[in-house]
Amino acid sequence: MRIIRLKEVIESTGLARSTIYKYILEGTFPKPVPLGERCVGWVESEVHDWILAKIEERDLQEGAV
Repeated sequence: MRIIRLKEVIESTGLARSTIYKYILEGTFPKPVPLGERCVGWVESEVHDWILAKIEERDLQEGAV
């Protein structure tokens, strides 16, 4: 298991910081793990699974069109 910081989450998803936190509040993006008083990270596999789910969602929509 690997914990990644916000910079890598942004690079992996292509999302802006504000969008990531918006999606977290909406419950549609993995929640960060507190690492310290002012430090959080994300479980890499959870972010990866979220990306795969977005790809699957896209493929299903393309199949329905």
